[in-house]
Amino acid sequence: MTPEENDLLCRVEGDAPMGKIHRSFWIPACLPEEVAESGGKPLRVRLYGEDLVIFRDSAGRLGALGEYCPHRRVSLAYGRNEECGLRCLYHGWKFDVDGTITDMPSEPADTRMKQNIKHVAYPVHEGAGFVWLWMGDRAAMRPWEPPTWAPTADTTIAVVRLKIRCNWAQVLEGAIDSAHSSSLHSSDFLGVPVDKAEAHETTWVRPSADKAPRMVSQLNGWGFRYAAIRRPLYNEDTHHYVRTTLFVAPFYVLIPPNATYNVAQALVPIDDENCWFNFIAWHPTKGISTQDWRKFCHATPGVDLDPAWVPRRTRANDYLQDRAAMAAGDWTGIQGFTFQDMAMWETMGPIAQRSEERLGVSDLAVVQFRRQMVAAAQAVVDGKPVIGTAEPRVPFVKLASFEGVVPKNVDWATLGVDEVELALRAQAAE
Repeated sequence: MTPEENDLLCRVEGDAPMGKIHRSFWIPACLPEEVAESGGKPLRVRLYGEDLVIFRDSAGRLGALGEYCPHRRVSLAYGRNEECGLRCLYHGWKFDVDGTITDMPSEPADTRMKQNIKHVAYPVHEGAGFVWLWMGDRAAMRPWEPPTWAPTADTTIAVVRLKIRCNWAQVLEGAIDSAHSSSLHSSDFLGVPVDKAEAHETTWVRPSADKAPRMVSQLNGWGFRYAAIRRPLYNEDTHHYVRTTLFVAPFYVLIPPNATYNVAQALVPIDDENCWFNFIAWHPTKGISTQDWRKFCHATPGVDLDPAWVPRRTRANDYLQDRAAMAAGDWTGIQGFTFQDMAMWETMGPIAQRSEERLGVSDLAVVQFRRQMVAAAQAVVDGKPVIGTAEPRVPFVKLASFEGVVPKNVDWATLGVDEVELALRAQAAE
């Protein structure tokens, strides 16, 4: 990639084309547990270089406002959350969840300033384990739709949330890089002769030990699907072990499931050089508790993370890597899949210099992502529709990844694919 293409892919602040793409979708901004209390403390959230406060007012309504009061730019994070609004401490200006100023005690009673000033505010929706914001063009706002991890309103959803000190795109590229799991996670992701991938208390297992999968991909209007095809540990002559991963624009990855739960990631930019890593586990019937999911990922608040979701494992302390454990056979000496990945993402630098890389055939999905999203950003510059918004669309809730041992004559591109998508494919082929 050229430096200019790298900027198109990575930068999201201000009027950046990639930021415009992201803002054309509902953004998972925080967890409901962070703003659970009506009339409680406002939550600082930074997204796309913007500082916001999210709060639940005394009537239980959620609001998302610009952090800084339009009067004298004081932080509203310290404001009084009372009587259906957020009141600035400095001069008492009060804002409702829509950004309307409802009180200006420091101004004359007949002032028209209340009608002439509207504070920055974004529409909010609560559902599927997150508080979501619409940060784009209000005229183009679409109704919120459930994501793949919320097939029903009562699906059990567990979320690990981390603040990552690097650009969103290099985290996403890690999520779609199926080949790295055979090396980086080799002490925790074991090849054993099972029928399907399984999740145990401290490890995942799968029916293959093949470290060099064959990669194939398929472009779609919503992103792309690709498969890592490996030799299974049994029936190698007649079967493949197939793991399909989906990139769903603008920042979602659906990772191959296991027998216990399905897994997805949402990589939401904080700014150009930091992002939110949201690691989601769910199952239509069984599910996994939030406590157990965070414990498995070594991402328990108060133990592994501070209250702002900042990990205690950092580049400054070498991610608490244990060299003695490495000498004893552990591949990385770093506890937890997530932190093994984080060490790779962050040590590339705040924004990876992709022009200096040397890629191989195992990087097919990474190359596909870069080409597709750089083209999508250029299309926005040229005034064309945003990727993933053109009709007819496959609803996000209908998209799914796949893993399993299948006969070699099975078409990988049909595995785990919903009938809605198959029908749209047939329609497009006519």
